[in-house]
Amino acid sequence: MDEKEAPAKESLLPYEAWAAEALRRVAMEALAYAASHGLPGGHHFYVTFRTDHPGVEMPPHLRQRFPEEITIVLQHQFWDLAVDEAAGRFRVGLSFGGVPATLVVPFAALTAFVDPEVQFGLSFKPVAPETAEEKAAAPAEPEPPEALPEPSAAEPEEAPQVVSLDAFRRRPTPKE
Repeated sequence: MDEKEAPAKESLLPYEAWAAEALRRVAMEALAYAASHGLPGGHHFYVTFRTDHPGVEMPPHLRQRFPEEITIVLQHQFWDLAVDEAAGRFRVGLSFGGVPATLVVPFAALTAFVDPEVQFGLSFKPVAPETAEEKAAAPAEPEPPEALPEPSAAEPEEAPQVVSLDAFRRRPTPKE
């Protein structure tokens, strides 16, 4: 097999996830700006999100009407827009058929963000929430050394994990 036919290497770094997170940050910054300063000029936003995503808070009658996805328009008639960057979500008040409702939307639930005034749009795959098994399997962030508890006699120390890099090294191919 020549190099043109070689399969693409799978990245050991999560570039796609990093890029998606950076683009979600653009939507977050736009909403935070609108929350602090209002919408300038003719700017307005279409925000599409998964209503079935964990953390989405909305009235039951809206969830029944939109069980999977909804697009909201932030233009003239919305109120109490607030972005909670630390929690990774925003809150906004809107009227649906004359009935006021407050929505809380995690940025991980977004599937699209569009500002038609300037023909700007982003499309996202919703971030799947981690299951309990995935959280248990995920490596924990190490604590700083000064915060580590002293090992007790009742808890045996775990053996250190050794990772071999041999699987990732290039090996010379035998010449025929």
